[in-house]
Amino acid sequence: MASIYSLSDFLDLLRRRAGVILLVTFLGCVASLWIALSQEQVYSSTEVIQITRPKIAGELARSTVDGSSARRIQLIEQRLMARGTILEIVDQLNLYADRPGLLASEIVPLVRQSVTLTGTAAAREGMSDDGAISVLTITAVMPTREQAQAVAREFSRRTIALSQSTRLEQAQETLTFFTEKEKALIDRIAALEEEVADFRYANAVTLPGAIEMRGAEIAAINESLLELAREEIQMRKAAEEAVATQREGYARRIQAETEAKQEALEAQRRLLEERREVLEASLELTPEVDRQLANYDRRMEQMQSELEIMTQRRAEAEVGFRLEASRQGERLTVIEAASLPDYAVGSGRKATALKGGLVSLILGVVVAFLLDLRHPVLRTSAQMTRETGLSPVVSIPVLEPRRRGLLTRLLRARTTVARAAPKT
Repeated sequence: MASIYSLSDFLDLLRRRAGVILLVTFLGCVASLWIALSQEQVYSSTEVIQITRPKIAGELARSTVDGSSARRIQLIEQRLMARGTILEIVDQLNLYADRPGLLASEIVPLVRQSVTLTGTAAAREGMSDDGAISVLTITAVMPTREQAQAVAREFSRRTIALSQSTRLEQAQETLTFFTEKEKALIDRIAALEEEVADFRYANAVTLPGAIEMRGAEIAAINESLLELAREEIQMRKAAEEAVATQREGYARRIQAETEAKQEALEAQRRLLEERREVLEASLELTPEVDRQLANYDRRMEQMQSELEIMTQRRAEAEVGFRLEASRQGERLTVIEAASLPDYAVGSGRKATALKGGLVSLILGVVVAFLLDLRHPVLRTSAQMTRETGLSPVVSIPVLEPRRRGLLTRLLRARTTVARAAPKT
């Protein structure tokens, strides 16, 4: 360390380089005072918003606004920090009016750095974190007290308004979606019913239960035919018995009556058989028709199931929309309004000047040390003994002749001239 080996050497350095140290310290103090006086003071104002839970329990009436409050607050912050929103707030509050030369590309970063939104997470339930936020803090740092308060309140107002509008908009979109889906399903079911009716009419299947009805009618016709056959057999037996046991005239009359009844029964049998043939022909559907009808039934059941689900969800979405419209869901309320700050934030001018003076003094000592290091000299016998191991016998101090002033030298020169002049 050059000539510094002890505290006495360091004090000797301070004594020898006192002029340099004082000069550097003086210049540093002047620079510090200039910086402190030119330093712009800023003020900070904070508004606190509380995020309250829904008034009605979710098990009773569930809101359709999905997602955590932290994600919604993040989306709101992104919209607030958008270029258009920031310029609108600057024009509304007349910010940076004293700096007309600022461009829009310079104002936007300034506002983004001056306004911060900080969320405080809600207490966890067990070991899980649902991403809920309980408190949102909005802090604005501005050149004046009034601007800091106005900016904090404006960002708070817009945050609450955006939260309400986004929740209401999401609930409205959910309700609109399920309402349109329900209406679309109703229209599809009506169209399918019309298509099925046209198909049944084209294939002689007019009603969904026509096949069962025709089958029952065919069974009834078969029973009637059997009954006619039994009657015919009985009449024949009666005629044969009359011919065998009765007189010829009576037998002939019975036989004539039997033939007349047989003709009537034969006519009835033909009518019934013709009707049965018509019904059987109408029931002779192709396998393709059967498959198509089964396909229609499956589609109808599927659509009916979807319609029941859509109706239920549309009702839930309507309840969620009513909750948001009446502000019964999650709400943002101001619990601590932004106030006028009393003092400027950050280090004050006095602290800046003191810090600058201290740094200047340290810098002066460093400069003195560097100057001493540039020209290392053994100045004491102790230094020589440490550096060379030799003990000096005699220490001769440096004797510098005292320089006389200009006036003293002029008087001395005049006296010398007077003594050398000849006497008259």
